[in-house]
Amino acid sequence: MLLLGIDIGTSSIKASVVDADTQQVIASAQYPDIEAPISSPQAGWAEQDPEMWWNNTVEAIKRVSASGSFNPQDIGAIGIAYQMHGLVMVDKNKNVLRPSIIWCDSRAVQIGEKAFSDIGEEKCLNQLLNSPGNFTASKLAWVKANEPHIFEQCDKIMLPGDYIAMKLTDEITSSNSGLSEGIFWDFRTNAVSKDLLNYYGFDESIIPEIKPVFSEHGKVTNNIADLLGIKAGVPVTYKAGDQPNNALSLDVLNPGEIAATAGTSGVVYAVSDQISFDSQSRINSFAHVNHQIGGENRVGILLCINGTGILNRWVKDNFGKNLSYPEMNNQAAQVAIGSNGLLVMPFGNGAERMLNNRMLGASFHNLDFNTHSQAHIFRASQEGIAFSLNYGFGIMQANGVEPKVIRAGKANMFLSDVFSNALVNVTNTPIELYDTDGAKGAALGAGYGVQYYSTPKEAMSKLIKLKVIEPTAQDVAAYQDVYQGWKTILEKLMQN
Repeated sequence: MLLLGIDIGTSSIKASVVDADTQQVIASAQYPDIEAPISSPQAGWAEQDPEMWWNNTVEAIKRVSASGSFNPQDIGAIGIAYQMHGLVMVDKNKNVLRPSIIWCDSRAVQIGEKAFSDIGEEKCLNQLLNSPGNFTASKLAWVKANEPHIFEQCDKIMLPGDYIAMKLTDEITSSNSGLSEGIFWDFRTNAVSKDLLNYYGFDESIIPEIKPVFSEHGKVTNNIADLLGIKAGVPVTYKAGDQPNNALSLDVLNPGEIAATAGTSGVVYAVSDQISFDSQSRINSFAHVNHQIGGENRVGILLCINGTGILNRWVKDNFGKNLSYPEMNNQAAQVAIGSNGLLVMPFGNGAERMLNNRMLGASFHNLDFNTHSQAHIFRASQEGIAFSLNYGFGIMQANGVEPKVIRAGKANMFLSDVFSNALVNVTNTPIELYDTDGAKGAALGAGYGVQYYSTPKEAMSKLIKLKVIEPTAQDVAAYQDVYQGWKTILEKLMQN
């Protein structure tokens, strides 16, 4: 059997076809070739057109099929990973009502903070595990308050992956994991939160049918099968947000295991068996993909830095336009640790939950026109991303997470030795790099969803470890010294 995995990213769509027996990728394709646009009608807003995701998905699938390395008619199941927290609204005819308010949009921060206070902080944390914050439910409340004519037409709300599954199957479903990332899920009652629905004035009918993460979420319709060149009736058997899916793709399923990714945003994701939370909701707890399979609690504790790959792209566009990313990384590697005093705060992509939903903006510090070159800017930016993740590590450790080793796919920022070594040494934690990514993980998740594998762990049993990066005493000391200066600047900015 062949398995199709689709990864709905902020920048592009990736499609991979995996052989279910070998668990290895036969072919992959990405579309578009340059990063997809994010619309920002006002400062702090971020939107994308769901139809753009669908069109790009179609093109990515057509590209992977055009490789000629497999028969598309042999695809037996489809899995979908997607950018988390986005809001898609459709009417009764399944027409999209407005652009999706995506994960890095900050317009609903105050709405969520007021809900946190009004519902009760203790109740929110104990039942939702999070403040409503700037998540999907609060984004919907913003639409209700500011675009009532659109809200009144809304029949169902979806996350980005639910929308792509709907386009494939003409069915709308969700899961406990998906609803928890939107802060709709009550972990004490194991149901949609009545408190949140009542507070925001949402009718429960807008919530899609709830199905297990690994289950049939519909079958590909005849028209879509003809469009894509695959069989009609192929089931979509797995949907998950990109970070839970990344953890699955790295076989991070049990307490104490930790995954990381550094795409548009940077994330550290730890698995716990406790229904736990951060008292300030700076890190967030969601139902992992295997939460309550067999009745066991599996909660993903997520630290997110919004400005990771997007900062690296911005630096490339403005300081290295004619360079490739490998060329940028090579230049950065010629500069010593600490970038000759240049420090970068990578917080220019919306409100940062880790910083109590503050919007500090990105900033460069100690820039010297006579000393610093574009190579220093390349390195300082990557170091600043690593430092921000380390700052979040401290919050995770204060909440009982003790990282022993971090697993990551060898992709995105982890293709840079400068970034990888900075993160390893500033956190003093080894990193294992694997031959996997979100699309491959989604394909293998579909394999378990269609019961080709007996457990999620079996679906990841042939994962290939490519490299282990260990901290060194000399570099740990050097990075800690630079990090303390970076942290001092951050704390001063937080006081303003």
